[in-house]
Amino acid sequence: MDNATRQRIESLLQTHPVVLFMKGNRQAPRCGFSATATGMIDQLLEDYHTVDVLEDQTIREGIKVYGQWPTIPQLYVKGELIGGSDIIAGMFNSGELHTLFGMPLPDRTPPQITITPTAAEAIRAGMEEDPSLALHLSIDGRWQAQFMLKPAQGHELVAVSQGIRILVDLATARRADGLQIDWVDGLTGSGLKITNPNAPAAVADLSVTELAELINRGEAPMLWDVRPPADRQAYPFAAARALDGEAMEMLKSADRSQPMAFICHHGNASRQAAEHFRGMGFTTTFNVSGGVDAWATQVDPSFPRY
Repeated sequence: MDNATRQRIESLLQTHPVVLFMKGNRQAPRCGFSATATGMIDQLLEDYHTVDVLEDQTIREGIKVYGQWPTIPQLYVKGELIGGSDIIAGMFNSGELHTLFGMPLPDRTPPQITITPTAAEAIRAGMEEDPSLALHLSIDGRWQAQFMLKPAQGHELVAVSQGIRILVDLATARRADGLQIDWVDGLTGSGLKITNPNAPAAVADLSVTELAELINRGEAPMLWDVRPPADRQAYPFAAARALDGEAMEMLKSADRSQPMAFICHHGNASRQAAEHFRGMGFTTTFNVSGGVDAWATQVDPSFPRY
């Protein structure tokens, strides 16, 4: 690593007490590991600095050499490397991350989960192959639930229903409180059905033609442009506001029931952003399908394609 890159990294670490080198940014993570890291840190800190390594190849490779850590994301606190996504998750679940940030230790009350008798019978049958494995439930920041059979690690909280032990991590515990698990038979097959009273409605797709109609009627949801600053400056989309640091501060105290829509170049980063804000509790979120590229081809041919 050359001296210039080292100096850039050291300047970032000296300027900001908490720095997360990640793919994407806090508002729009661009990989699952980065989304996991920001989802946990967001629960503890209102303000921290992120560096999008996808926008800077020199930093992307340099930070791996600087901390002798081969993967992204990487969390630094007061200039010291803490680790990647798995370590962040482990420290969050143990309460070490709370202590590191000077926060109170987390509430470790197990969630209330209800399993119907039919679902319990199916779960027991699935666990018979290896009774040494424990049933884990994970609900991520996008409210996607996943069951896994794996050994217990010791930090989990345990919910019990119908005599079945369900192990959850700390982040999942609060998302799973009040969860109902049933077994359903349908035309497409049989399986577990999860009803989560805490989950906001799923992110909805909004076509560019639908967006144009809403704008013309003055009924468009609050529209956020999540493209990189260089793209927003070179190809401004007048109907949207930039989702920058100032906007993030404003949205911390915004009404969670206010409809929000997100737009980017092709509709991928904007979906990540919509999922992020859904995870923050916004109840009505939209992703503009196809992004500004679709806008240029389907609505306004004068908008430049790039």
